[in-house]
Amino acid sequence: MNDDSPRPVAVAVVVGGGLAGVTAALRLADAGLDVTLLEGRPRLGGLAFSFQRGDLTVDNGQHVYLRCCTGYRWFLDRIDATGLAPIQDRLDVPVLDVGRAAGPRLGRLRRTGLPVPLHLAGGLAAYPHLSLAEKASVGRAALALGRLDPADPELDRVDFATWLRGHGQSERTIEALWDLVGVATLNATAPNASMALAAKVFKTGLLSEPGAADIGWATVPLGELHDTLARKALDTAGVRTELRAKAGSLTRTEDGRWNVETAGERITADTVVLAVPQTETHDLLPEGALDEPDLLLDIENAPILNVHVIYDRKVLRRPFFAAIGSPVQWVFDRTHSSGLTGPGQYLAVSQSAAQDEIDLPVAELRSRYLPELERLLPAARGAGIRDFFVTRERTATFAPAPGVGRLRPGPRTRLPGLQLAGAWTDTGWPATMEGAVRSGAGAADAALHDLGRPPGHPLQEAA
Repeated sequence: MNDDSPRPVAVAVVVGGGLAGVTAALRLADAGLDVTLLEGRPRLGGLAFSFQRGDLTVDNGQHVYLRCCTGYRWFLDRIDATGLAPIQDRLDVPVLDVGRAAGPRLGRLRRTGLPVPLHLAGGLAAYPHLSLAEKASVGRAALALGRLDPADPELDRVDFATWLRGHGQSERTIEALWDLVGVATLNATAPNASMALAAKVFKTGLLSEPGAADIGWATVPLGELHDTLARKALDTAGVRTELRAKAGSLTRTEDGRWNVETAGERITADTVVLAVPQTETHDLLPEGALDEPDLLLDIENAPILNVHVIYDRKVLRRPFFAAIGSPVQWVFDRTHSSGLTGPGQYLAVSQSAAQDEIDLPVAELRSRYLPELERLLPAARGAGIRDFFVTRERTATFAPAPGVGRLRPGPRTRLPGLQLAGAWTDTGWPATMEGAVRSGAGAADAALHDLGRPPGHPLQEAA
């Protein structure tokens, strides 16, 4: 006799409302689960958020993504925000070198529509910041990099700089090309980056398909995407979202389910996704969840510093540029997205791998960066400063140091019904918005599989 009675609705709790947690909650709700999302902050979005400063809406830091970031692109589509974070038609990065004795020179990193790897050949040939010999060495190194498997654990034991020098890359080549891209994507300079993660970034971004490295960024404040629109998508999916609700404990029930306790309630769930930073995860993990839970405490963090300058006039006529020969790394025009009105321009200077500067006083950063911006942008000389401020994310990403791969757990724990998510988990990617979304999807899929509800994975083709 067939039992046609409806299957009981499984209950899920997701702890953490960053991109990983929101992704997991959406995936579980889309599969028909009763989902509660708990976030200790008064907003969603994790470390990619916005705040108000007077009449301005300020992003805590500049975030970009690439066309190859299919997970984050899925996320944007799922929250109905694709049109608010467009991608370049074709990779084009202005690179200004101000370290030359002969004076500043502007170059560009560009691609064509030719097949890989020819799509980069023309741009590299025209790139003025490298000699002919250095350009030839880049081509040879790129071919060697294309033969690597980023999942090879041996690569995780090697630092990126050692590999580059072993493949004929000069210090100039590392500065003007490899670190120009690597510092922004890995949040580490080549000597401090795992070769496995570097190989993942460069092989996926530059050598997978012609348009893989085309750059996208939000034309609205990040909070509109990761908080407002994400919350709307969660509400529509039926997720109960509780803000200012920090999970205090996680315990197993006698029947093998889970109790998640906050200051205001206890929720009993069939499955739980912990999508919080590694130290918080460590504190919440029940005994036996991981073989070596203390390894989580060995995953160190790396800071990102953002310097924000409001000028009284327009000083930059491009949406962004990168610099070499200067302490300035990347500069973005945030005038429109911030809501700045009247004359003036708002520039954000994004400084990754900022260990040496993250705790410097604002006055010292001002005396360091305003003259540099004047050196880079002649139009800034004599311009009035309407505002100058700094945002600091001391734990912006996990540090992608050699050996970090063995410390990063996957989505499954040893306890049924308990999954882990976060950009710091083992996604194969560095700590990016892409890695965060992929981790949330992976944790949700693991939960659904264990509940006997294997999903159709939206990222299967991007694995």
